[in-house]
Amino acid sequence: MDKNQDMQNIAVVTGASSGIGAATARRLADEGFHVVVAARRADRLDALVKEIGPNATAVECDVTSDGSVAALAGAVAGLGAPVTLLVNNAGGARGVDPVATGSVDDWQWMYDVNVLGTLRVTKALLPALEASGRGTIVTVGSTAAFTPYEGGGGYVAAKHAETALVGTLRLELCGKPVRVIEVDPGMVRTDEFALNRFGGDQDRADSVYAGVREPLVADDIADCIAWAATRPQHVNVDRLVVRPVAQAAQHKVHREQ
Repeated sequence: MDKNQDMQNIAVVTGASSGIGAATARRLADEGFHVVVAARRADRLDALVKEIGPNATAVECDVTSDGSVAALAGAVAGLGAPVTLLVNNAGGARGVDPVATGSVDDWQWMYDVNVLGTLRVTKALLPALEASGRGTIVTVGSTAAFTPYEGGGGYVAAKHAETALVGTLRLELCGKPVRVIEVDPGMVRTDEFALNRFGGDQDRADSVYAGVREPLVADDIADCIAWAATRPQHVNVDRLVVRPVAQAAQHKVHREQ
């Protein structure tokens, strides 16, 4: 028997200070994992750990920094238990400019957080995931990963690149004890995603969901992540696309008057 078999498994969740990341951390703790919650906002992480209890550890981490991600890997290794799950959730969108007037700074930020952030954290924790003999990597993408839409060029480009990274990783890890899963949400109403995209303009953020009956919420995606991650180890959910019933496609959303 694996000497680590009786130890509590560690799950690392990036972007855990709010929204889908925080909801996923809560859910994975309920599933029996010791959850390492990682994000830039230490005060938010401390509050989340206090809420979850002894099955959580906070590590301040900026996924755009090599040094910060290395420190995260070191902190996780110091816990002395097998790392069996990584949830690459850190990401985000900025702006809705058309390509013709797109902000290079915004596009660069989105690529660094969504794509290179996923790369940095995956590289740093992959040796531990493989060493566990039962590793799983879940990356939270978006339906933007396969459907472009007007005003979404920078985010769409970043999410297309992220899904290419995930697909390539799955091929490269074939034959090794690490599953690679992608969860692609459609319309999810969280406290911050749209607000950050519109630079803090609450009215514009609210307009995204206006008239939409029951958009998804963070707990819905956390439920999907936990389900995919807790299937028998020989079962790999390559890609799980999740939308509210009101959203038939990226461009087809029913809005009640």
